[in-house]
Amino acid sequence: MTDAQETSISNTAQPPSPETGPAPVPLLEPREGIPPVTATPEALAEVVDAFATGRGPIAVDAERASGYRYGQRAYLVQLRREGAGTALIDPVGCPNLTVLGEAIEDAEWVLHAATQDLPCLRETGMRPKRLFDTELAGRLAGFARVGLGAMVENVLGYSLEKGHSAVDWSTRPLPEPWLRYAALDVELLIDLRDALEEELERQGKLGWAHQEFAAIVAAPPPAPRKDPWRRTSGMHKVRRRRQLAVVRELWTARDRVARRRDVSPGKVLTDAAIVEAALAMPATVQALAALPGYGHRMGRRQLEQWYAAIQHARALPESELPPPALAPSGPPPPRAWADKDPVAAARLTAARAAVTARAEELNLPQENLLAPDTVRRLCWEPPGEVSEPAVADALRAHGAREWQIEQTVAPLTVALSVDTPVDTPVE
Repeated sequence: MTDAQETSISNTAQPPSPETGPAPVPLLEPREGIPPVTATPEALAEVVDAFATGRGPIAVDAERASGYRYGQRAYLVQLRREGAGTALIDPVGCPNLTVLGEAIEDAEWVLHAATQDLPCLRETGMRPKRLFDTELAGRLAGFARVGLGAMVENVLGYSLEKGHSAVDWSTRPLPEPWLRYAALDVELLIDLRDALEEELERQGKLGWAHQEFAAIVAAPPPAPRKDPWRRTSGMHKVRRRRQLAVVRELWTARDRVARRRDVSPGKVLTDAAIVEAALAMPATVQALAALPGYGHRMGRRQLEQWYAAIQHARALPESELPPPALAPSGPPPPRAWADKDPVAAARLTAARAAVTARAEELNLPQENLLAPDTVRRLCWEPPGEVSEPAVADALRAHGAREWQIEQTVAPLTVALSVDTPVDTPVE
């Protein structure tokens, strides 16, 4: 009997709806109850032994304190495996989980939206060799809603309580309702994996999924973002280079304070306040205090700190002011293609239509069939010889997986042969 089947016995289903069929069964309690939080080396050793000798795939999840703490570290790691049950591990008490990662590294890890959790798991020393991503599997299988709650409900017929997804997981001790929620997040993950594997096999897409999962495992950590201050919300209002310098200096000062205090940067100073100061360019501390985001609750010392950053930006020579935008590392924005290269714009229009049509035939999102950036780069700089082998090589060079190449190379080859300019910009 599976976890899902046994949980079904212990819960009472809602009455079925004649319009939608049986209502989902509320998943109220973990099968074995809420496990104790593992927060000591001795308790961790017991978890390592249990999971090393367990059977089958391992459900893995992690909770962060996004919006509360600086960075994206894990504040709780949840595991479940047949023969081992569920474990809730506190990475504050047990910051180095390398020994656990090594003990289970040969097993398949089952995660939902793996790319969100893998960075914080790597920080603890946990790195999978194989994984199954239930969110990505849902996309490939053609599900319209791929959040964990929606997938568990649509595939397994259970409803998960999601009220604690955005709480401050750095809180200690963690309240019991939060721990229950965390344990339930991995309760049915392996059942969901098994059901999705069957569905992908039925659709002939399981091999595609394995290629996608392998690509996630093999992907290196992303390179540090250049000029991360340019992602400040509201930056589109800031036009002048001196004002951009104010955004940069305030963002940098805020980041330094947030890192030192281990709090989310938005709790130190909001993006809106940074943009307001950049637009107003206040000449005095009093003028700064009058701006939104710098009101009476902000102390004099804090105001002087932000004002000093603004003054530093004011004093920079022209040569040190940031450019209006970063130099593009790839093709220009598609809206400019019609002016810069009308033939390339025609290729892009044809290629996008071809990818969209093929994705609809395969019942999956077009961005999963082929990354939009790959399509743009291919159309901006197509191979010298437009043939299927040459297009396949170009796609491969841009990181496309073999299944993606097989499904798109023929229509893309036709699209790249377009030589008629378009009359309107490509959006």
